[in-house]
Amino acid sequence: MANVAWTANHTGWSDFILVGLFRQSKHPALLCVVIFVTFLMALSENAVLIFLIHSDAHLHTPMYFFISQLSLMDMVYISVTVPKMLLDQVTGVNKISAPACGTQMFLYVTLAGSEFFLLATMAYDRYVAICHPLRYPVLMSCKVCLFLASGCWLLGSVDGFMLTPITMTFPFCGSREIYHFFCEVPAVLKLSCSDTSVYEIFMYLCCVLMLLVPVTIISSSYLCILLTIHRMNTAEGRKKAFATCSSHLTVVILFYGAAIYTYMLPSSYHTLEKDTMVSVFYTILTPVLNPLTYSLRNKDVMGALKKMLTVGPAFQNTLK
Repeated sequence: MANVAWTANHTGWSDFILVGLFRQSKHPALLCVVIFVTFLMALSENAVLIFLIHSDAHLHTPMYFFISQLSLMDMVYISVTVPKMLLDQVTGVNKISAPACGTQMFLYVTLAGSEFFLLATMAYDRYVAICHPLRYPVLMSCKVCLFLASGCWLLGSVDGFMLTPITMTFPFCGSREIYHFFCEVPAVLKLSCSDTSVYEIFMYLCCVLMLLVPVTIISSSYLCILLTIHRMNTAEGRKKAFATCSSHLTVVILFYGAAIYTYMLPSSYHTLEKDTMVSVFYTILTPVLNPLTYSLRNKDVMGALKKMLTVGPAFQNTLK
């Protein structure tokens, strides 16, 4: 019996306890409602954006194809963490099994990594559209777009397959409480009773590489874009180019800023409260903000939305 107890305490296959957001809140019921409403907003906004892009012929371009991929990632991204957190609060059960924790971790890391590369792909798409407009149909053909989108998902999954198995095979002993609302790699590593310093260095280098490659592509693309915009003769052309790029830059700054804080800053900069707030921002709020950023400031998307809202009632009147 003692041997069995020791094994249960020193392996990753017994249940973890997610402390979550609600234990730190003075009004957990109100917070639960706010997060639930935010979750529904994120799902509906991204679903509407995907529907508009696929239903309106004017939005059948590479830029909007990549935006639809971003919306799909955001829908899955928020669905990986929030439903489990809300269900735990409603039922009062905060446990998560090790396989479920590993699955949540893998999906989260995969989606985060995929979004890194997708944002770089979107920057490259804007570079080709502005700097090489005549060659744009060839350089960003349908096959190329599908290849680039598939590559983003594949590279993200490689990151998930590397980090998740190693993290979950560390021995965990003592407290099984994860001071987080989902199974994030740094939060789970804190429970390990073995030396994880070498792995943390490996994870740091991996994250640097995952961030360095996309950031290099994004920086190079926008440097070329700025030079091209500077050479434009018409003010209208400059305004259109800036409007096209500003939405993407906003999303890049928000997402990469949070990722750099979480995975690249030394532990001395981290506190439980800061880590939780940053995680809430890029896990829950970012999927809500992204579709608003791309739709409210985009005439094509707003035009497609207005067309859908006007065609719907007209179609119902013809049925009557």
